[in-house]
Amino acid sequence: MPKNAYQEDAIEYAAWKLFIVVSELGSLTKAATAYGTTQPHISRQITELEHECGGRLFVRTGRGVVLTELGRRIAPRIRRWIADTDQLTNDIRATAGTPVGVVRLGILPSTAHPFVTTLYYRLKARFPLIQLTIREGQGAQLETWLENGDVDLALLYRHSLTPNHGDVYLSQVETYLVGPLGDALTSAQTVPFRSLSRLPLVMFCRPNSWRDRLDQVAAEHGIVLNVAAEVDSLGLQARIVSDGGMYALLGPYAIASAAQSLKLQSSAIVEPQLFRHIALAVSQHGSLTLAGKTVMQLVKEVAKEAQANAMPVDVK
Repeated sequence: MPKNAYQEDAIEYAAWKLFIVVSELGSLTKAATAYGTTQPHISRQITELEHECGGRLFVRTGRGVVLTELGRRIAPRIRRWIADTDQLTNDIRATAGTPVGVVRLGILPSTAHPFVTTLYYRLKARFPLIQLTIREGQGAQLETWLENGDVDLALLYRHSLTPNHGDVYLSQVETYLVGPLGDALTSAQTVPFRSLSRLPLVMFCRPNSWRDRLDQVAAEHGIVLNVAAEVDSLGLQARIVSDGGMYALLGPYAIASAAQSLKLQSSAIVEPQLFRHIALAVSQHGSLTLAGKTVMQLVKEVAKEAQANAMPVDVK
């Protein structure tokens, strides 16, 4: 039986949707698992799509697949088309004002719990037709995802006094010097910034805007920061500090999470105080959907409650 135009469009959408899934997973096997089928079946579908395109979309490697130059060139346009098609369907379904669709949220590891878990369950209870997709990364990675349109919203730290580019500042947090339990330097409630001079620190890898900001403050106060280890994992940073001999500069959420399983103590940094803002940033790729605006409002709601119920950091 010949296919009608609607069936052909549906087949084309499914094929390009598979292209995006494979490009993001970087593996035919992982794509097969996601689709509940076999790797050869996925491979045949990709081969058929490449035949229709008249060129290779992926290069097979020993570790999976990567996009060819052709694939890289068309991927952003295909991703936008898929998103627009999905949103059109959702907009039609949302004529009664019910938000529906996928919202992609990028987060810092320190905001994962309890902030984002609270957001997730509240969203699930109130707006079950919204699918929240959460990606965890560090500051520079979140910025890249926002710029490329890989996420719709992101929770990240900002250092400027006022928000820019449509950011919404949710809360302001202090920075703490974190050491092992019993450490003399972090035994007091506060520690002057100058005390960090040549102290062995474990910090995030570059590029990192927080590192840049700390270097600027150090230069202004005539001290040198001794970055003895570069580690992007907050959990590993805390573990290294707990073992003794090194220190970290962390915010209250990261400390509270690590202190549940590790022996740590912390002192707020003063002279100057190092404040950071937890910000909600919006991708500039396209307009925010009704579902995205709904998630944005819930983020503000959860942040307001968290701020009202905030407890002082005390892991001594």
